[in-house]
Amino acid sequence: MASFVFFLICTLHSAVAVTCGSLLMFCRDEILVFSHGKDHASKLLGSTPRDQLLIQTSDSFSGLLLFAIGFLLFMVAFVKDRDFHNFFARGCVVLHITMAIWRIYFERKVEDLGHDWLRLVLGDMVLGLSWVFFLVYSWREKYD
Repeated sequence: MASFVFFLICTLHSAVAVTCGSLLMFCRDEILVFSHGKDHASKLLGSTPRDQLLIQTSDSFSGLLLFAIGFLLFMVAFVKDRDFHNFFARGCVVLHITMAIWRIYFERKVEDLGHDWLRLVLGDMVLGLSWVFFLVYSWREKYD
């Protein structure tokens, strides 16, 4: 049963990563306006054409990275080894905690991104908690 839960969590995380990556690559301006508001989005888009090109290229590569991570998560979902499941889940918990710490200490200080750092930290914690729940569930199943 734990392998089904692992498959489900990996598939859900994969769908989120692939969707966010695709939106970031292809609908960047609309996503910035939706997530940051019109005022902050205009600041994040850059002021000169060169800045705009660099930011657009950076956002496209970030979206491609998210898409690749989602694809890898989808492939990992089909692994059947229970020891790998636990190892992978622990790594994902550490990754989400690290992202939350990075958002608290660094992203919060960026003027244009600082207004929504709490929402992003809560999102990282929720994603990390899904892996913690999997670890607790697999531990309970292993020792019962």
